[in-house]
Amino acid sequence: MLNFALVGCGRIAKRHSELLGHGQIAGARLVAVCDVIADKAQRIGQEFSVPHFADMHEMMRSADIDVIVVLTESGLHAEHVMALAPYGKHIVVEKPMALALSDADAMIAACDQAGVKLFVVKQNRFNVPIVKLREALEQKRFGKLVMGTVRVRWCRPQAYYDQDSWRGTWALDGGVLTNQASHHVDLLEWMMGEVDSVCAMSNTALVDIEAEDTAVVILRFKNGALGVIEATTAVRPSDLEGSLSILGAGGTVEVAGFAVNKMKTWNFVEPIPGDEDVMETYSVNPPNVYGFGHHAYYEHVVDCLTNDKKHMVDGLEGRKSLELINAIYESVETGREVALRYRAKHSKLGVR
Repeated sequence: MLNFALVGCGRIAKRHSELLGHGQIAGARLVAVCDVIADKAQRIGQEFSVPHFADMHEMMRSADIDVIVVLTESGLHAEHVMALAPYGKHIVVEKPMALALSDADAMIAACDQAGVKLFVVKQNRFNVPIVKLREALEQKRFGKLVMGTVRVRWCRPQAYYDQDSWRGTWALDGGVLTNQASHHVDLLEWMMGEVDSVCAMSNTALVDIEAEDTAVVILRFKNGALGVIEATTAVRPSDLEGSLSILGAGGTVEVAGFAVNKMKTWNFVEPIPGDEDVMETYSVNPPNVYGFGHHAYYEHVVDCLTNDKKHMVDGLEGRKSLELINAIYESVETGREVALRYRAKHSKLGVR
C-alpha cells in the first residue's frame, strides 16, 4: 500500500482526494494533506479523516508518506518540487509541470539527484478513446499524417478567475493555453510527433486577466503535417467541447466530448475486424471536463512504483508540451513564426 499526501488543496484537489481518500485506487491511500491556507487543508483532511497541515515540511516530518502530489499554483510547482525532492519520496505534479523551461529543467535535475521518480499528470492520455486512437497510430493505420487539430471550447467566467488572485496571471498561471488546453496540446504533440515551428495569435476577449482567454495556433510538424490549436474559455454560457482530430492518408479519427472522451469519428480506408464496434464501445461521455482519466492515471502510477515500470509521462516527457507552449507565447509576442529547436545553418561541424 502506497501512502499519498497532497500539497495544495485547491479546486483540482477535490478530484485527487476523492480517488485516493475513498479507496478507489487499489494499492493507494490518502494519508495527509497540506495547504498554506489552513482552512482548505482542514476541510479535505476532515472529510477523509487524515491529518492536515499548513506547512509541507511539517507534514513530511510527521506523516508516513511514499508519494507526494503537488497541486499548488503552476508557477510554484518548481519551488515546491525542488523543496520536497530531498525527502526521497516520489513526486506527482499536476499540469503544467512548470511555466518556465528553466524551472522544468531544475525540477528534473532535483528529482534525479534525489533518486525519486517525477510523474506529470496527463490523465487524458488514459481516456479510453485516446488509448484506441494511439493504438491505431502505432499500427500505422493512418499512413502519411496530414493534419491534427484540437479544439478547447470551454466556459470560465470572471467569477472563476476571481476565486484566487493568482488565476490568469503570467507569474503563476498563464492563460487558456497553459491551463485549460495544456492537456490537449500534449495530446496533439503525442499523436502527431515533434513540432518544427508555430505561429500564433491570442486575445483576452471576455474576462479581466493578464493572460489570454482565447488563442489560435498553426503548427508545422517535423513529419510535414500541419496542425491547428483552437483554445478558448470565452464560450458562453457553458462548456462546449474538448476535442482532438487526426487526419491521415489512411483514415480519420475524431475524439470529442467535453474532455476528449467520446469517439465521434472512426473511419479508415482499409477497415479491420472490430472497427464496426469502435463507435459504440469507445463512446463515453464524462461527467465533467476532468473526464475519467485520473483513475487510470493513478493506477498507472501505482503500477510503475510497485513493479518498477517506466512511467508514461516523466519530467522529460512533460517538458515537451511546456516547450511547445512557450514557443506559442513567443510567437504571440513577436508576431513571427517560431522554431522550437535550434538547428545549425552555417556550422561546418559534422558536414560531409
